Amino acid sequence: MKECVFCKIIRGEIPSKKAYEDEQVLAFHDINPTAPIHVLVIPKEHITSLAEVKEEQLELIGYLHGVIRNVAQDLGLENGYRVVNNCGQDGGQAVQHLHFHLLGGRKMTWPAG
Repeated sequence: MKECVFCKIIRGEIPSKKAYEDEQVLAFHDINPTAPIHVLVIPKEHITSLAEVKEEQLELIGYLHGVIRNVAQDLGLENGYRVVNNCGQDGGQAVQHLHFHLLGGRKMTWPAG
């Protein structure tokens, strides 16, 4: 999608501090972190939200979660971390490109909000 900010980051039109990248996934540090470690993990394929995932994309979603696990290990989050996906307007999704927030480096509290 041409105007999507995350698609622009994937294409290198907007710089990012990468935590991981391969042919399917990009993980980069959030520019407005809410935890000491705050990484966004996104598919390179434009998918609007979790609610829009098609049956044939489910394998990619599983792969994304494996990447999240590996990035968390690489960043030393051995004491735990939180993974957040905001889905749709009421869920607080600000960018209309599927993304997962990997948060860590401090004790997480509940309820999340």
